[in-house]
Amino acid sequence: MTDGVLAAIIAACATVLTSFLQLRSSFARDGAARGQPGTAARRKSRLPMVIVSVMLGGAAVGGFALSQWMTEHERTVQNELLHGLQERIATMTRTENQLEQIRGTRADIEAGVMRKLGMDGVVVMATVSPCKPPLMVNTPALDEAAGASPTQLPSQAATSSSPPSTCTEAEASPIMLCAGIPANATVTDVELFVRAAESDVPWSNARVPPGHDFEQARFGEKPIEVTDGASSMKQVCESFTQWSTERARVARMRVRYGLSQ
Repeated sequence: MTDGVLAAIIAACATVLTSFLQLRSSFARDGAARGQPGTAARRKSRLPMVIVSVMLGGAAVGGFALSQWMTEHERTVQNELLHGLQERIATMTRTENQLEQIRGTRADIEAGVMRKLGMDGVVVMATVSPCKPPLMVNTPALDEAAGASPTQLPSQAATSSSPPSTCTEAEASPIMLCAGIPANATVTDVELFVRAAESDVPWSNARVPPGHDFEQARFGEKPIEVTDGASSMKQVCESFTQWSTERARVARMRVRYGLSQ
């Protein structure tokens, strides 16, 4: 029973009791004023008291029934809310357990895929165009041509400004081949390949060692690992330079790695 219902019942009981006392006092005064009442008068005086008693009993029973109904209704609502809350908690618990299982399964799958990829190797390729030698102008030849006759000037100027037909390694622009692997991986092998762009030679026959010349082309001495602290991956990079002016070449790198258990 709530505090509001209890206070209402106490106030109602106090009001009824006060009215009953006032009515009894009034009956007592009337009887004293009339002297000793007879049997009919006594019965007549009891009738209001019987009515008041029935009203009090009915009010008490009705109030008690109403309070019980309200209490039962509140209890039913609370039970429904509690049952719904328990169902939600159970659903959230099941969902959390399923998510944990999915995370564990996903992590295992990703680890297996990355481990298989490390065994097969991460492959990167790049096509490098032929080297373009810089245009060299022979200034002394132009000076000599300036003192020659006008008929000899064009041919001598063209001869003196003709570009060289070869490049040197210092004149070529190197490129970087970079393969992404997990940050916690350990590089086990780096395979390097190079072949002409139009060639169909199998890659297994086009492997070259690092740091050695191969038909005016060269890979770096050793790969470089670049780690980014904010990422779960790192880069394994290898430089490639070609100074051939005759053909384009395709450089290929395969990085194998292992993952710790």
